[in-house]
Amino acid sequence: MTLQSPQHNFWSKVVEKAQLGSDSAEKVPFFSLAPMEAVTDTIFRRVVAQAGGPDVYFTEFTNASSMVHPKAKFSVQGRLAVAEGEQQPVAQIWGSRPETIAGAAKILPTMGFQAVDINMGCPDNTVIKNSAGSDLIRHPELAVSVIAAAKQSGLAVSVKTRLGFSQVEEFREWLPIIFKQDVALLTIHLRSRKEMSKVPAHLEYIDEILAMRDSIAPKTLIQLNGDIKTRAEGLALAQAHPGVDGIMIGRGIFENPYAFEKTPTPHTLEESIALLNLQLDLFDDVNENVTSKHFEALKRYFKIYLRGFAHASALRQMLMETHATNEVRDILKRELDRVYAAVASDQHIYRDNAAASADMTATTLEKNSHSV
Repeated sequence: MTLQSPQHNFWSKVVEKAQLGSDSAEKVPFFSLAPMEAVTDTIFRRVVAQAGGPDVYFTEFTNASSMVHPKAKFSVQGRLAVAEGEQQPVAQIWGSRPETIAGAAKILPTMGFQAVDINMGCPDNTVIKNSAGSDLIRHPELAVSVIAAAKQSGLAVSVKTRLGFSQVEEFREWLPIIFKQDVALLTIHLRSRKEMSKVPAHLEYIDEILAMRDSIAPKTLIQLNGDIKTRAEGLALAQAHPGVDGIMIGRGIFENPYAFEKTPTPHTLEESIALLNLQLDLFDDVNENVTSKHFEALKRYFKIYLRGFAHASALRQMLMETHATNEVRDILKRELDRVYAAVASDQHIYRDNAAASADMTATTLEKNSHSV
């Protein structure tokens, strides 16, 4: 696919970057970390980069109205904070008023952003009540105006959406409308808003969507999201559907911080603890020097690093009762020697949910065979 217009330059470079180092003649999809509320800030993005990051990152989704409001703009600045030396992410914004989308998007270049993504898939009720997120699927004319407003910034404009609002089949009317807007990238979460994440992603529609893109907007890149947990799974999906340009991983990062590794490698418990310590250090730095951070939000990350080994649950429970990073460090300092000793005979490596589940199944089968 040839990308020539300024609108597509940013994503053309992402596509080219994904091919570097590949010994395959086939196109390699680019990989991205999904924008996640209260997750994909400058702290966690840098932790993922240390573990072996994707080709491109997205910020947390940010309210466009707050960005342009004289008093509210300072309350959202932390969402768009980018550390010195950090790979510049794509800014994701949300809203339903074209004038605020235009105003917010025009601010982004002054902050160093080269691309903006419009959220048209968020299922949150508060966002929907503001006629934004996935509610724009039900208001396509407004969605078109929002995209046009974002383009006034001169940035590469992309959209992240779902197959439909109430029914997945709505994509047959909804997606052509977006394709006709000449967006640089369309990321599709392969579920409807009604389905949330309660059902498997609808992989059966991928080829129909790709054919639709090829017919209407061949320059628009397609990125898929939903139930893809590792780079290996993403590569397999792209190989099965050759027209796919990008793969986005979201919740999978909570099962395995090394999800983007090009060469999957066994990781020790010490390496996982090192990532946790990095997150603690970055949290303190951002909290002190950039924007106020809520410690309680850190607790959702403990399960990423402390899992798949004996006593992990007990250690996590101790950390869940802390109220500051120094308390976390004190517990780790006190408990880790005995944890390392306990798992030494097991030669612990980091295990994702699939591996842990396989271990449990094997253990159950072994016990059953002995009881026969």
